[in-house]
Amino acid sequence: MKYMLIMRATDEAFASMADIDFQEMLETVGKFNDEMIRAGVLVAAEGLADPSEGVVVDYSSEPPVVTDGPYGETKELFGGFYILNVTSKEEAIEWAKRQPVTGPGFKTEVRRVPTIDEFPQDNEWVQKERAWREATGQL
Repeated sequence: MKYMLIMRATDEAFASMADIDFQEMLETVGKFNDEMIRAGVLVAAEGLADPSEGVVVDYSSEPPVVTDGPYGETKELFGGFYILNVTSKEEAIEWAKRQPVTGPGFKTEVRRVPTIDEFPQDNEWVQKERAWREATGQL
């Protein structure tokens, strides 16, 4: 089963990371990533650029409104993710509890990633996606 660990932080917690030595952060996170690689559970992992470089597309109106970051009204920022291939939700939670970037204002959301097999197989779009996944070695 695949699970996504979504790293979230409040504005204040995210800002506090600026005080951490970048090389130290790379080593700390690198060791955690290496543990997951050696355990055979890591599928993907990415951090995200500073929120000031992003935008939000809000579909509450027509046309959608695009707002540049940073997002003053945001309670928590999405800072990065891991995708793990584990045997259970409990195992995904155990990895999330070991995540090294922690402290007040930091959270990790654990969400299951459904497989293509869970969608209606007679749907033409599901069939096209399955063919694409097979052609690119993702299935």
